[in-house]
Amino acid sequence: MADTNISPEHRDSFKALTSGNYTNFALFSCFVNGEPASAIVAVTKDDGNEYHINPLFVSVTPGMKLIDHEGVGPT
Repeated sequence: MADTNISPEHRDSFKALTSGNYTNFALFSCFVNGEPASAIVAVTKDDGNEYHINPLFVSVTPGMKLIDHEGVGPT
């Protein structure tokens, strides 16, 4: 089993969010597996003036279960 599920892309997104160097982040209302949630997204605009929304992180929903790599959850 992997030591971490944190990818280089996750690290880059986190650094971008916390650096204060970017202003294209937004809080976005959404659904995760049918449950109401919110997401931190990066919003970019292409040359054709179309907006692209790239989810970076999503909120915890009631159906989510947080566990570690051994399958143990918070106590």
